[in-house]
Amino acid sequence: MRRSRIAVIVSSLLLAAGAALTGATSAQGAQLAATGGYVALGDSYSSGVGAGSYDSSSGDCKRSTKSFPYLWNAANAPSSFAFTACSGARTGDVLSGQLSPLSSATGLVSLTVGGNDAGFADVMTTCVTSSDSTCVSRINTARAYVDSTLPGQLDSVYSAIRSKAPNARVVVIGYPRFYKLGTTCVGLSETKRSAINAASDQLNTAIAARAAAHGFVFGDVRTTFSGHEICSGSSWLHSVNWLDIGESYHPTASGQSGGYLPVLNGAA
Repeated sequence: MRRSRIAVIVSSLLLAAGAALTGATSAQGAQLAATGGYVALGDSYSSGVGAGSYDSSSGDCKRSTKSFPYLWNAANAPSSFAFTACSGARTGDVLSGQLSPLSSATGLVSLTVGGNDAGFADVMTTCVTSSDSTCVSRINTARAYVDSTLPGQLDSVYSAIRSKAPNARVVVIGYPRFYKLGTTCVGLSETKRSAINAASDQLNTAIAARAAAHGFVFGDVRTTFSGHEICSGSSWLHSVNWLDIGESYHPTASGQSGGYLPVLNGAA
């Protein structure tokens, strides 16, 4: 019993020390950006699709002034800000078209990528238009891809970022759970919602593992979006938007400012 109590005390002290170190390191990211600049990479969850107020010069990339990278830049005034995230981007697109602003001087990098590689758009289209069994089958195909192929693709991106920005704090941010379960809600069945959430969790687990292997910080937005999923009554995510199908299942402006920005603030 005595040994058990000592173990608990030691564990508590280690956790407290770890929290203190994490806080100190987080502050370093903002300090690094103040002198070395901030680069925002990734897909539509970074560019801000669904938030509106798009920069016309960004074209189909749909970079929003209400996106979390833009908001972080406005609040923290880094020495420079390069916003290359683009709607529809996959890992290969990040590698081929988004990394040019990175340098040894870069202080902070944020990134969301992996969902499009796993077939996010096709999964959601299938689940909206098909039966439960067809939906679950398509999700299982995506999950197999996340297990077998995506880790290597993420490694390629993360290695390239570290090579080009060796001194930067890199924050890899995940994806929210899409649905609040156990509620009465018009739209997809509970079977589909549950399967989609489970696939999102698996994707986040894969991204977090590869980010950690490269010494990057993983930002988990599932906590900030909790209570604001589709079917929650206070959703920060678009459901199917038949008037602008591209915005479907993307964060609203509130999702960017309330779901994503606090996670970057805590990790940067």
